Amino acid sequence: MTIQIGNAPCSWGVEFADDPRNPSWETVLEQNAAAGFKGIELGPVGFMPEDPSVLADGLAKHDLELIGGVVFRAFHDRDAWDDVMDGSVRTCKALVAHGAKHLVLIDSISPRRAPTAGRASEAEQMDAAEWSAFVERIRTIAKMGTQEYGLTVGIHAHAAGFMDFEPELERLLDEVDESILKICFDTGHHSYAGFDPVAFMQKHIARISYMHFKDIDPAVKADVIAKRTGFYDACAQGIFCNLGLGDVDFPAVRQLLLDNKFEGWCTVEQDCDPEGDTSPLEDAKANGAYLRSIGF
Repeated sequence: MTIQIGNAPCSWGVEFADDPRNPSWETVLEQNAAAGFKGIELGPVGFMPEDPSVLADGLAKHDLELIGGVVFRAFHDRDAWDDVMDGSVRTCKALVAHGAKHLVLIDSISPRRAPTAGRASEAEQMDAAEWSAFVERIRTIAKMGTQEYGLTVGIHAHAAGFMDFEPELERLLDEVDESILKICFDTGHHSYAGFDPVAFMQKHIARISYMHFKDIDPAVKADVIAKRTGFYDACAQGIFCNLGLGDVDFPAVRQLLLDNKFEGWCTVEQDCDPEGDTSPLEDAKANGAYLRSIGF
């Protein structure tokens, strides 16, 4: 088994490219390397330089490989299609320029779903026509990423979007061909949604092409679900704790990957408040140390 462990800019609080609270991209690369990681995700397109030569120099300086990139846009909103396509094309071009493999699609947070994050039984569902159009938008980008850019495309469930809970994720997987759409499986978001990450992995491991490692503080999860706390406020409360301190069974995750001869990158994502009290560098070091302690 060859598994490599990377990290992502969201572990430094980078969710949106134009957020003035973001650290510099150079700081993220420097600290990622200092924490012992050999790979990094792109982050929201536009955060890192889109000039390939500039980013290539930065990656080389810190002996880092670009792993992949996330398109975190409103797939649920028909009026946001131009924005979805813009983010997708730019991300694809950036990944290809640096030999990265993984294009990750995430439906961004919707005001219609935000109050029921973690509450599958209460969440508003799309009607048939809306769902069909939503799936077609995901299918279009997945096909583009796979066939035009040669990338491996994975769908990623995310709290407070319309691709959040296990039943809708499985419905999507049934409707979009596996040849163009795999799974980027996020352990933390699956727990946040109220489902068992290990059980899902056991069922769908053959379609999982990429992993996001995230842990969930169960006490914070219970509090934010009970209070209907917004996603970013939940991040500020520390719902995504250091790996090994939450409710995700990472030794079992590791064993499943081992048993199924998984190869490739697994990326730490500890979404946090960019102005929070924690140190992203120290968290990154702790997460790397934990993963090594259990055999990664």
